[in-house]
Amino acid sequence: MSVWNGETRRIYMQEVGMRDGFQAERSFVATHEKIALIDALSKTGVAKIEVTAFVSPQAIPALRDAEIVLREIERAPNVVYSALVPNVRGAERAIDACADELNLVISASESHNLSNLRMTRAQSFNGLRQVASIAHGACLPVNISLSCAFGCPIEGDVPESCVMSWCQRFIDEAGAAGVTLCDTTGMAHPGQVVRLTEAFIARWPDVELSLHFHNTRGMGLANVLAAIDAGAVRFDASLGGMGGCPYAPGASGNVCSEEIVHALDAMGYDTHVDLAALIDAARRLPALIGHDTPSQIVKAGRRLDLHPPPADFTAIRERALQRDMPHLHKN
Repeated sequence: MSVWNGETRRIYMQEVGMRDGFQAERSFVATHEKIALIDALSKTGVAKIEVTAFVSPQAIPALRDAEIVLREIERAPNVVYSALVPNVRGAERAIDACADELNLVISASESHNLSNLRMTRAQSFNGLRQVASIAHGACLPVNISLSCAFGCPIEGDVPESCVMSWCQRFIDEAGAAGVTLCDTTGMAHPGQVVRLTEAFIARWPDVELSLHFHNTRGMGLANVLAAIDAGAVRFDASLGGMGGCPYAPGASGNVCSEEIVHALDAMGYDTHVDLAALIDAARRLPALIGHDTPSQIVKAGRRLDLHPPPADFTAIRERALQRDMPHLHKN
């Protein structure tokens, strides 16, 4: 599974916890702590970091320091530093702060788009097309994150034809260089993931496709592996498994960065990520956000992180060997 055309399969990990995770937190993470954590993530080998979102401070106060964070991070040469922008003003701010890429969000579901963005999909598209034009004028690539591509918590299943139609509009009319299919509330399942991934790659082989899964129903890793089987190579994930969605009450967050890297490394995929460094970064989170994270790798360690034997192990072994002594004498 990990070999593709005779070569080790390269998988690109894209960290979204600094935006998708922090925006869901009640406590404000200090600006210098955000910058230090992003600098640490830059050294792990991830391909992209979604640094922040240029949104109204009233709407998302946790990211009110977007300009400072994006300007003051230490940039690694092989990392793309992306920013989510909802409108023209957000795009102007992100460009001024030297974002490498603008990430625009719309939902494949009309009900979710109205609930989440307070606009119809047509209204969102018209606004985002203007944002894309500004980005192209600044020679910046645009990525479209299509929320609820695998199901809507209000409407249920979203037809594949609807998902493909919105992808086509953004690729053809807004010049999107990349598309992220988002499992916003964790409704995706592997069979569905395979069908949608294969359909997208067959139709737009030259467009950069990313998959964004949540672990709401425990199928996050299974969906990542299904997407890899279908040809995908780029995945969003969140440090510590932070994140969530207000329309999936009680839901866990995004798939966990260190858990996905741990699994893929064990299976022989090439993630280019220093797992130990990634785990060290994840261990910083509880002190920053004020609570534990879902990460099982932080709790249990890697599969070959061994433990010392019991304190009385030598005595146990000696007693066990003594039980064999009468048998040896008889022989």
